[in-house]
Amino acid sequence: MREPAEKPAVTPAEPVSSLPADRGAHDPAAEVVELCRDLIRIDTSNYGDDEGPGERKAAEHVAALLEEVGIECRLHESGPGRTNVVAHWGGTPGATHERGSLLLHGHLDVVPAAAEDWQVHPFSGEVRDGYVWGRGAVDMKDFDAMLLSVVRARARAGRAPERPVVLCFTADEEAGGHHGAEVLMDRHRDEFEGVTEAVGEVGGFSATVRGRRVYLIEAAEKGMAWMRLTARGRAGHGSMLNDDNAVSALAAAVARIGAHDWPVRLTPTMRTLLAAVGEIAGVEATPENAEALISEFGGAARMLGAVLRNTTNPTMLGAGYKVNVIPTEATAHVDGRFLPGFEDEFFATLAELCGEDVSIDYVSKQAPWETPYDGALVDAMTRSLLAEDPDAVVAPYLMSGGTDAKHFNRLGLRAYGFAPLRLPDDLDFTALFHGVDERVPVDALEFGARVLDRFLDQV
Repeated sequence: MREPAEKPAVTPAEPVSSLPADRGAHDPAAEVVELCRDLIRIDTSNYGDDEGPGERKAAEHVAALLEEVGIECRLHESGPGRTNVVAHWGGTPGATHERGSLLLHGHLDVVPAAAEDWQVHPFSGEVRDGYVWGRGAVDMKDFDAMLLSVVRARARAGRAPERPVVLCFTADEEAGGHHGAEVLMDRHRDEFEGVTEAVGEVGGFSATVRGRRVYLIEAAEKGMAWMRLTARGRAGHGSMLNDDNAVSALAAAVARIGAHDWPVRLTPTMRTLLAAVGEIAGVEATPENAEALISEFGGAARMLGAVLRNTTNPTMLGAGYKVNVIPTEATAHVDGRFLPGFEDEFFATLAELCGEDVSIDYVSKQAPWETPYDGALVDAMTRSLLAEDPDAVVAPYLMSGGTDAKHFNRLGLRAYGFAPLRLPDDLDFTALFHGVDERVPVDALEFGARVLDRFLDQV
């Protein structure tokens, strides 16, 4: 990758005006709103322990939508109700494309929602005030709907892409993908033979910096370390002296972890994004002003600020059974996220913060990834966005959370997040992920479908 100072924020391979304006006899956005509403109405809450409804009903619904337009699907289950959908579309039968196959993937599960906290029922798919409301509206049944709307419209019009495409809708992404993308990689890798590039969620949405819309394409993700910390000590009566108290040892470690000030560390992806923001702000981007530049994103800084450094957030505590009994064991859970290239620093620091009296087990441990922000696929995403929003800036970013790309990267492919949405300047979009009153603008859904349609013309 070139140095950030030499790489402009927007690098289309050809002028935007050269893109075809006429989509022919299909409207890629015709069904997107209703498809999104229908998917939201199917409760696929993932509690992380197999107690939810599972994804089968949604998977069968998606498969029926694709098969209605002549695209054959296969359903793969890792357990009762934990269903994944895979379909192959486009390309020339028996021929190998020079760039291999493209994987387009989305997940069908959502995090739980408490209806009493919402303005509308979270599984109603209600349209109100120009938004589609409901759990999954932004994470990520919106992208599922955009993809289905575009594919169905193109299939009806006989406009399958020349490049082979694998369509994949997974289970269990919200709990680490162990019943979804991980199972597909372990047991059904033949479905993905020849795949060289992938596009999934959490990218291509807009944020506003000093009046300019900046579309953020995911080109990297932090690694994930969901940890269970355990301290063991000597049990005893709560009224007596005890210098081997498991609760005290654990609490001290958790406090150190939660208060640790992780240093700023910039990856190539974030250097490129900061250079683009610095250009808008009229300053040169440096590690010293990185946090100030990220603050230009307003509400989105909540997520982008977390990818300037490693993070560790204590989330759960457990110990004891009676107030006057000192327990033998105390446990805590910590959500750790670490930057690509800084794994060794993260785990060495974590061991030091825990100390000798606290052990670490991993509930889920997944590697980070970073894909070079260049090449034909990046050009196609950029051109497609600028064709619909010519005055915008397009740049990469590193995502603080995790997606199924962590599993699909085992194929050795280049992965990006590209679920395009043009958002209102005043919408705190990142707060809607897993939040109350999750919703997506109707016009953003239609925008995304049009962008994805242009993208498929170029892949």
